[in-house]
Amino acid sequence: MQKIIDGKAFAANLRAEVQRKVGLLVKDGGVTPGLAVVLVGEDPASQVYVRSKGKQTVEVGMQSFEHKLPDTTSQEALVDLIDSLNNDDSVHGILVQLPLPPQIDEKIVINRISPDKDVDGFHLDNVGRLSIGDPGIVPCTPLGCIMMIKEQLGDLSGKHAVIVGRSNIVGKPMASLLLMENCTVTITHSRTKDLAAECRRADILVAAVGRPEMIVGDWVKPGATVIDVGINRVDAGDGKTKLVGDVDFASVEPVASHITPVPGGVGPMTIACLLHNTLQQACHITGKSVPE
Repeated sequence: MQKIIDGKAFAANLRAEVQRKVGLLVKDGGVTPGLAVVLVGEDPASQVYVRSKGKQTVEVGMQSFEHKLPDTTSQEALVDLIDSLNNDDSVHGILVQLPLPPQIDEKIVINRISPDKDVDGFHLDNVGRLSIGDPGIVPCTPLGCIMMIKEQLGDLSGKHAVIVGRSNIVGKPMASLLLMENCTVTITHSRTKDLAAECRRADILVAAVGRPEMIVGDWVKPGATVIDVGINRVDAGDGKTKLVGDVDFASVEPVASHITPVPGGVGPMTIACLLHNTLQQACHITGKSVPE
């Protein structure tokens, strides 16, 4: 197994598998999966991300529906759009790009999406299903992480997993997924006493805290698998910036048995898992079996 986990290659393989299955679903089942992405406002990073999602959606043979709304959009107007997408039989997945403008309540919007079309896995129904181990839609970034961890380590039973960060998007669902794999799980956060000592206990260390290069080599148990979810833009000098993770790669890489880089690690898996979720839900909604 390679030491540096190549998220780009893993994501490319997953997209190829999704594309193959979409082709079979279209040919044999007469169903073309459809993903609707809603962007409110002009946030540059969100615009780039939405373009990438649309491009990759089409590349795997799905229909892409993009809805770009001005940042003055009211909550009522956004909810009306979601209602229409919920009732559109050609749409099997709905994603509202976050963050939203301040006049819109994110929780209300997320929970207005049909749980069956909530391919981000943020609806309360899907959060609840994951927390009790029932089948449901798993948030894309944690899903990508657990896929890569299992690919490297196989059976995770009995391993001690430490998660740095307790967000609803990554930290908490990541904990649920690792528990389902029979890991012993510790969630750490800003109030944790002696964070370094907790990290050193980890066989699997997942960093999702949003602080550049916070986790350094002497925080990591020799031979641990380190998954860096952080994406931080920092000053690189000469007026330029660069992307770094929550892990100081240079000091941690010699200690870890496996590690994801930033960029090129967890990031590419997020959109690939979004496409995976959309395929799954297209089959679920239409009563078709997922092609083998």
